[in-house]
Amino acid sequence: MAVKPKTGWSSLALLVIVAVYILLPMLATLLYSIATSWTTNPLPEGYTAAHWNEAARNDRFMAVLSRSMLLGIAVAAATVALALPAIYWQRIRTPQLRLVLQVLAAVPLTLPILVIALGLLQFSGDYLPAIQGSIGLLFAAHIAIAFPFVYWSLDNSMAAARVDLLSEAARTCGAGPVAVMSDVILPNITPGIATALIMAFGTSFNEVALAQMLIGTRFETVQLYLLNMLKGADANYNLLAVMTVINFVVTLILSTIVIWLNGNAMTGGEIEK
Repeated sequence: MAVKPKTGWSSLALLVIVAVYILLPMLATLLYSIATSWTTNPLPEGYTAAHWNEAARNDRFMAVLSRSMLLGIAVAAATVALALPAIYWQRIRTPQLRLVLQVLAAVPLTLPILVIALGLLQFSGDYLPAIQGSIGLLFAAHIAIAFPFVYWSLDNSMAAARVDLLSEAARTCGAGPVAVMSDVILPNITPGIATALIMAFGTSFNEVALAQMLIGTRFETVQLYLLNMLKGADANYNLLAVMTVINFVVTLILSTIVIWLNGNAMTGGEIEK
């Protein structure tokens, strides 16, 4: 008779320690965002929603949040739209292109963001000076750093779906290129597309170094807003806590959706087998 492995108290204790280590700073930030005053006591002296109401009425705050959301959505859509046809073509027609795409996906992960920013500034200054300091340059830079996450999400999804066999079967049945893509390929890689979109959005939404170096305060994003508030002599730390909580919640929601999609994709694959 097989003996089931026992879960020791040490594993549970380690899990509790890790959970406290991760959640305690965010709990403290949440409490500070609703605190009337918090100085010497272990807990705030009182609680209020005034800071959240102030954030909702703060034009700069709402503009920064809306701007970052729109930029993230645009970057996600553009990156997937550019990467998906190239990855699909590499899968069914030119496998030699795989090495090129893998190198392109590896570059943003291996080079420091500072080097990427300086390279973009040097290139745009030499050949396209009109785009320096523009939202277009930042948009292109965000697409570049989001590409690795989009590439691996889509490539793994296409590999799991066996798009080469699906395409061949669809063409054998008389389907044209548009029908093959819209009716066969896309429905089978939907979890991968959704994961790629979320990863690209999260990369853009949480990026700060490129935004600071390429465009600065001319296009203030969420992360630049937090950085500028931290550096300010008259910083409103309660409002900063509100923004930090919102940033954390957005990231948490995106991460949860990615895990859920990947879990459903794995379960679906096991059922099909």
